[in-house]
Amino acid sequence: MGNGGRSVLRPGKGDANGVAETPGAASASCQYRCIECNQEAKELYRDYNHGVLKITICKSCQKPVDKYIEYDPVIILINAILCKAQAYRHILFNTKINIHGKLCMFCLLCEAYLRWWQLQDSSQNPAPDDLIRYAKEWDFYRMFAIASLEQTAFFIGIFTFLWVERPMTAKKKPNLVLLLKALLLSSYGKLLLIPAVIWEHDYTPLCLRLIKAFVLTSNFQAIRVTLNINRKLSLLAILSGLLLESAVVCFFQRMEWDVGSDCAIYKSQDF
Repeated sequence: MGNGGRSVLRPGKGDANGVAETPGAASASCQYRCIECNQEAKELYRDYNHGVLKITICKSCQKPVDKYIEYDPVIILINAILCKAQAYRHILFNTKINIHGKLCMFCLLCEAYLRWWQLQDSSQNPAPDDLIRYAKEWDFYRMFAIASLEQTAFFIGIFTFLWVERPMTAKKKPNLVLLLKALLLSSYGKLLLIPAVIWEHDYTPLCLRLIKAFVLTSNFQAIRVTLNINRKLSLLAILSGLLLESAVVCFFQRMEWDVGSDCAIYKSQDF
């Protein structure tokens, strides 16, 4: 059994027969998911005596509930980059990851730095006094605030659409908290913004567009996997989020608050 699975899923206490169940086998409130058919499962594997592990077979599709518990984390990451639904289900439902807030903050910092870098690159002020340095520092804070508002608008657009469509798409109330965590985790592609700036070259605008497309594709897959809805509704949810985000971007541009706005970042040819 790979270390990636065992480090996340800790076996519980063994029963009288020497069998240890995964956490949640004895608690109905803690449910896992089959990565193949999305059906709920009470356990992922059983730990017999002498470290012999046996993966649980799904009663619905007759396949292993989660084959990724045997995989190395690098393989899981590669499958997530390829936007495989099974990898997303493993990460979202069958692991304990609590880096959503930190990842979101770091992604916003990366995006704010890119906007701030573009703003400083376009300004030609040779005076290196303290006032200029303070102004540049506050420009970074402003870019961070605007990036946060645009990200919030994007999520609000998605949640609003899904809330309106909920009576038609789901029999039970969707877990919006889990969806928010899934969207935050699936935005990890924004971390690539910093290398795109550091290794500046003639193809930087194309790289930024590809990064944007990758992030949206990851968000699309996260919505589809978390809510178990079809591709059409997931795509409409993403488009709703983009529509509201674009409205916020246009508002900032009209107010001349956001010189390095999202539209300018992904469409500018002046890098």
